[in-house]
Amino acid sequence: MYQRTTCINLLITVVTLLSARTAVTAQADNFTAVQAEVDFSKKIRPWDGFGFNYVETAQTINYGRDKQEYGGFSLLKEADRQRILQLVFGEDGLKVGLLKMFYDPHHQQAANGAFDHESSTQWIRQFAREGLKITRQRGADLQIITTLYGPPPFVTKQKTMRGRDLDPAMKSALSQYLVDWATYLKEKEKLPVRYISLHNEGEDWFRWDPVDETGNIGHGHDYNMFWSPALVAEFIKRVRTDLDKAGLKDVGVTPGENTNWYRWSHWGYANAIADDPQALQNLGLITSHGFYVGSYGRWFGEHTSFGTDLLREKRPELHAWVTSTSWSGMDTKNVKEFHGNIYTAKVNGIIPWAGIQRPVQWVGGDPNPGSAFTVREDGTYEIRRGYYFYKQLTRAGQPGMAVARTSSMDSEMPIIAFAGNGTANKDAFVVTNMSAFNRRIVIALKGTGAKTFTGFRTTEKADRYQNIAEETYKAIGNVSVNAEGNLVYEAPAGSVTTFFAN
Repeated sequence: MYQRTTCINLLITVVTLLSARTAVTAQADNFTAVQAEVDFSKKIRPWDGFGFNYVETAQTINYGRDKQEYGGFSLLKEADRQRILQLVFGEDGLKVGLLKMFYDPHHQQAANGAFDHESSTQWIRQFAREGLKITRQRGADLQIITTLYGPPPFVTKQKTMRGRDLDPAMKSALSQYLVDWATYLKEKEKLPVRYISLHNEGEDWFRWDPVDETGNIGHGHDYNMFWSPALVAEFIKRVRTDLDKAGLKDVGVTPGENTNWYRWSHWGYANAIADDPQALQNLGLITSHGFYVGSYGRWFGEHTSFGTDLLREKRPELHAWVTSTSWSGMDTKNVKEFHGNIYTAKVNGIIPWAGIQRPVQWVGGDPNPGSAFTVREDGTYEIRRGYYFYKQLTRAGQPGMAVARTSSMDSEMPIIAFAGNGTANKDAFVVTNMSAFNRRIVIALKGTGAKTFTGFRTTEKADRYQNIAEETYKAIGNVSVNAEGNLVYEAPAGSVTTFFAN
């Protein structure tokens, strides 16, 4: 009897000590760990997916003399091309759902002249065709947006490449220039073109010298023409009418792509559309580049949703896409830029700037030098760290999912989450540690029945911080959800980790 009582008392003591230790640990986590939450039941907006952009002809003034091919596929062996295509579109790759195709100014030489949609687009079209085939083989599909990189010279007042002003007499010719390309892509190439985007950073009026209205094409900038807010609103209506006449009722029109969301919101573009009922009705998708600059000045660009909110007040169903954003340093700050576009700019999809680059082909040096792949002049290529950071996001946020609500009490540890939303995709969330230190984070999980999550991790360069190892989408195994419904994780410095529900 004595021994039995002693054993019972000892067991009680052990349980009490363990409970006390657990309580102390939990209390310590409250003050030494980052407190965060992911609620998969709180679906903020539908998610259309992440995308890719292959850039072919971007700056050359005379394509006959200088056949620029910035993406680099022309230098690669076919086996290497197929490998890259699998890395972008395949089941084990990025699994992108969006694709951007630029439309350069070299397709028509004069008004009412013949169109040549093939000479300057060989590789961008092959990339799209092959990517679509791989995507459909895995049971998915693509949404393609094609962007007017710059108009042909004859439609401008200056009659030169990168002429600043549209000739009013050429409005119909420019609209037909857009519609004919979309028709060709859908009917000849059998590509699922969903949107025509009117311009590439055409709001950037100070790129033209008042004396030289032809800009500085050939000296650093890519193609362009100035697009005022009034011209954008007018062409949304004009192109919509011409698309309908061509039988392309399923192709939407976007307002073009301002440099950032601040300019879209506060340079008058959103206002011009909001104040024009027909333009607002004809708008198919809101688009902008998502480059972020936090310091005040000419290049200031915050992730504001003001302009998008203004239009969604009248048309709540409108989706918004980032159609270019920087790979910059290919590090955790890139992922924070995605977080800002998703949760602050309130987008439904993101396509970064050129994902595969042949650096020597950019005149003056590329201002956005990061990428997923680099092609060298000797015909070899490199998979860059940007690919693996991007992979953390693309596989988590597949088309048809929903952006889920998150919070994190540390600005260096943003969380991006996607709910399955009735698709075959699993609930997933992405944890970023931008700091120079390992961080413990306690994530309260709601709206999911999963008891374990499988993790994958990418880290920054090993020489930036001394306490981390270099990892590229490394499988880190399963992490259990504890009895309190929390996932506790030690996030290495300079890391991005994706967790998928089991």
